[in-house]
Amino acid sequence: MKISYDPAVDALSIRFVEERVECEVIRLSDQVAIDIGPGERIVAIEVLDASILVPHLVDVGISVENLAVAV
Repeated sequence: MKISYDPAVDALSIRFVEERVECEVIRLSDQVAIDIGPGERIVAIEVLDASILVPHLVDVGISVENLAVAV
């Protein structure tokens, strides 16, 4: 899993699958999209205008705690 924030485009990306796969994009809103891969597996979530939707993102950054990934 990789979580990253790109301040140049104000986008937050949460990627669950490392390898490149063909995806269908489901838009939940103008700012939020989910990439669905084979087997209806969530591949990634992208949040545009992230600094508006996630309070203090630019000031504090991203903090991930107690993250466990099951194999």
